[in-house]
Amino acid sequence: MAQTMSIDRESEVATPVVEIVVPVYNEERDLEVSVRRLRCYLDESFPFTAVVTIADNASTDETWGIASALARALPGVEAIHLDRKGKGRAVRTAWEASEAEVVAYMDVDLSTDLDALLPLVAPLLSGHSQVAIGSRLAPGSFVVRGPKRELISRGYNLLLRTVLRNRFSDAQCGFKALRRETADALMPLVRDNEWFFDTELLILAERNGMRIHEVPVDWVDDPDSTVHIARTMRHDLLGVWRLAHGRVPQVSRQGVSRDSTKRDVAQTNELARYAGVGIVSTLAYLVCYLALRNALDIYAANTLALAMCTAGNTIAHARWTFKPRNVVHLRNLMIAGLAGFLTSLGLTTLALALGQRIGAKSPLAEVATLVLATTAVALIRFVLLQAWTLRMHFRSVSQVGTAGTHASKPNGRHFAPGHMKASPSSHYVLARSRVQGD
Repeated sequence: MAQTMSIDRESEVATPVVEIVVPVYNEERDLEVSVRRLRCYLDESFPFTAVVTIADNASTDETWGIASALARALPGVEAIHLDRKGKGRAVRTAWEASEAEVVAYMDVDLSTDLDALLPLVAPLLSGHSQVAIGSRLAPGSFVVRGPKRELISRGYNLLLRTVLRNRFSDAQCGFKALRRETADALMPLVRDNEWFFDTELLILAERNGMRIHEVPVDWVDDPDSTVHIARTMRHDLLGVWRLAHGRVPQVSRQGVSRDSTKRDVAQTNELARYAGVGIVSTLAYLVCYLALRNALDIYAANTLALAMCTAGNTIAHARWTFKPRNVVHLRNLMIAGLAGFLTSLGLTTLALALGQRIGAKSPLAEVATLVLATTAVALIRFVLLQAWTLRMHFRSVSQVGTAGTHASKPNGRHFAPGHMKASPSSHYVLARSRVQGD
């Protein structure tokens, strides 16, 4: 049975936005330097509240003693100990106990440049993706390592793409993050508890239709790595064979699938509202154009009708479709509306000019021409407005990590975003130091 031991627990523990797990086995030499460096980076350069969890999987040297001392000494650092080996087991145990919005892990040698951490978690917090991975093989990455490891890495990832037909580029980079509900859904499906854990996790995520975001990283190989290459590769090849010849389990409807269904329903409703507003505003535009074309030339009539209806269209979308949450978001939506108006004006003017050139000068022919043009414009405007909405959402998520106000979690507890160096009561001092077994 698992045992829990609490040390220096504050009266109320803040819930972090991100939890970073550092799995370790016999890492007494590098552990303290790496954890202090990581904690310093998070305190000084990372905009979200974050906790570091050292997950010791059955070390036989002084690793657990150092991990316990770091958990006592450093705010925002925790330590757990497992009595069985396995990198995957250590990561799984810590992730399953986490309450953070995003769970991540990185290797203790910190081979990956820490500046890649924010690009790793940002698409998860914004809702863009469910899984994010660092990639040493993606365009824009910078890697320093010996030819032997380079050949093994590229050969292994080529094997995966050939046999399992995956689309992600780097399965083994020790720099990954998931939304917590994604981790909750995938962990019961992952069978491996050792080094193949990463690959199996990504294959299951991809085959269950989850979006995997890749971040090119700067990566410097640790020449003193304790990984046993031959044994690890043999274990990995057995895992590839198992996935290639077995049925891929599906995520439970109680997991991410339910969240994805809700998201699909929301997007469908958004599209329906957009289409409804678009149809009404297009009809109003055509009526205005026909009413004005006898008093003005066709180009002036088109400009005035388009201006009036675009204004009404943008206001309607702000109220019923995209629903901006504050003045800044509304301003951005209006800017997007203006960009849509200019695009519409250009395309409809061009359509009218072409119609005049080929002799389509009757009101009916002009309306038909404008309907075709406005249909194309509607598609462009929807993409434009959705892009602005995603940008607005990402900004609001970023503000959670940098604003001075408190945000609340569903369980009613509060955290002070971006204030990991505040008083001990406002951040993790030591939430838990556990001794766990299987």
